[in-house]
Amino acid sequence: MALKSAIRKVRSNPHFLFVHLPHILSFICIVAGVVWLLLLPLNDYSRQTYISENALLPGQVHAYFSGSEQHIFRGYKKELEGVLEGQTAEGQEAWNDAFTPAVSDKIQSILKATGLKVATQNYEYTSSGITHQGQNVYAIIQAPRGDATEAIVLVAAWKTVEDELNLNGVTLALTLARYFKRWSLWSKDIIFLFPPDSKAGTQAWIDAYHDMQPAFVQPLPLKSGALQGGLVIEYPFDHRFESLHILYDGVNGQLPNLDLFNTAISITGGQMGIGTNLQEMWDHDDSYEMRLQTIMRGMVKQGFGYATGPHSSFMPYHIDAITLQTKGEGWQDEMALGRTVESLCRSLNNLLEHLHQSFFFYLLMQTNRFVSIGTYLPSAMLIAGNFTIMAIALWLRTGYYPGSQQASKPTEEQVTTTTTTTEKHDDKQAPPAKADASNNIIERQLALPLTLVVSLHLLGLIPLYIFNNIPHQYYPTATYTSILANFILPLLLSATLSHTLTPHPQQYHLIKSFSLLILGLFLSTLATLNFSLSFMVGLLCAPLSFIHRINPQTTSRPLRYILSTLALALLNVLSPPVVLLAVCWYFGADVETVLTQAAFGWDVWGVWTQVVVWCVWWPAWVAGCALVGFSLFSS
Repeated sequence: MALKSAIRKVRSNPHFLFVHLPHILSFICIVAGVVWLLLLPLNDYSRQTYISENALLPGQVHAYFSGSEQHIFRGYKKELEGVLEGQTAEGQEAWNDAFTPAVSDKIQSILKATGLKVATQNYEYTSSGITHQGQNVYAIIQAPRGDATEAIVLVAAWKTVEDELNLNGVTLALTLARYFKRWSLWSKDIIFLFPPDSKAGTQAWIDAYHDMQPAFVQPLPLKSGALQGGLVIEYPFDHRFESLHILYDGVNGQLPNLDLFNTAISITGGQMGIGTNLQEMWDHDDSYEMRLQTIMRGMVKQGFGYATGPHSSFMPYHIDAITLQTKGEGWQDEMALGRTVESLCRSLNNLLEHLHQSFFFYLLMQTNRFVSIGTYLPSAMLIAGNFTIMAIALWLRTGYYPGSQQASKPTEEQVTTTTTTTEKHDDKQAPPAKADASNNIIERQLALPLTLVVSLHLLGLIPLYIFNNIPHQYYPTATYTSILANFILPLLLSATLSHTLTPHPQQYHLIKSFSLLILGLFLSTLATLNFSLSFMVGLLCAPLSFIHRINPQTTSRPLRYILSTLALALLNVLSPPVVLLAVCWYFGADVETVLTQAAFGWDVWGVWTQVVVWCVWWPAWVAGCALVGFSLFSS
């Protein structure tokens, strides 16, 4: 009886039903989404990693790469060092480590002497006024027990992700090419790729392999079968290493099949006795704090969507790949790394079909513990859902608007019929806001709200084009200019509309409703593709659910100006360019470098994070600021 009485009171109080309740539900959704994420590192919400594909059989074979192969490694390294020394100008102390034609020729000669089919590919990209060009060298070992329908790729870039000379990594790949050629157990072709860098070279090669290369990238003269997996070797120093750092993040938040990562962990830690790290967590003690920090680092990389290594270029083509980086000073040498790569190739060679049984959507918190998509997805969905809740509530509220002078306070029966009867008038538009005195129905005026919201989303194409096409030296200027433009644009929009069209109070609610509805729709869809980006944008947009136009008829002018100014200050702090500056300051990065990398990702890697920022987040932000601006210019 008490519950029924409470329900009757709520239904008889339309102000609470249409105004207060949606805000409460939205706030609960946001808090629940954040708390849900914070619970993930607990054992009750995560799982131990396991290998689903039994055919991989990681660590079940003996690796023979050792002993005499070390002499081959040292010989190849000596030859490459000789080429580098020949490039050094007289009196110059540092080596000229550029991937010159002399280096390319030396690598080709070594591969040809081994008996492999060798080919080259020239490429050229232009992004932010910077030209990226080079020549890829690659060779193919034809499988003695295969029919050239499947292949595995081993990548050793001349420069690592940190732009260091990967001399030992390239030398090890050359040694492995000679070693693998002598074995007759391969059922898949093995491709050895030597790009000049870790950014453009691999992307040019993989695009051309699938005949998707742009105009200034040459097609491949030599190909094999469908690529089943990829491994990248990075060994940039001369001393022995302590552990292996595994990079697995792909472009636009894509991840390799979890079985590949688990196979690498099983082989390195179980078979070879080499320590492993991920997300640059060097001293992971498996505590709650360390687990949460690992998840957060993974979410930041996934949310930004950039390529974390040469392996990232394989992800858009559904090719699972990882990068193995040597870290620290220890007693592990190049032979240990070679045996690890050999065992990984042997496992991939066992595959009967493409990796598919394990997870493609997951969050790793430790090398042996993860969270699957079914567990972490509700976190982002709850935050995205708060926008949808508020949008629906505002839509219902515009059917019965309490502030209308034409409508008196309704009875319980009138409020009940409002929702159903207004649906009949959704598609109608009338110049004035007409209300029926008997049932308090107000006809919705959709023209102005729809036009404004759609125009703002189309307007986002302008900064999207500018930040992806101007020369890199203008990026700082463009960033500060956008901050000033973002401050002026909503106020100019509010002033213009207030003095020319004089929107009805109902239309303010419809503007916010349509804006939040689109935002919630996009973020809900994005959460299934890039959970981290959806979660971060959702949190940054959370104030938009609670900030709205202040009614000038119920609030004094000084108080209205103070509240509107505070709201605009908060929203401007959360604008995309200001958040960019804050992120650059936090990570100690340069704005020009970050935006240059972002433009390169757009032009070369196909990163679409900028689309979410400028065509989803920014229009919703401008609409929210404009609604606050209406409070300043409404009389």
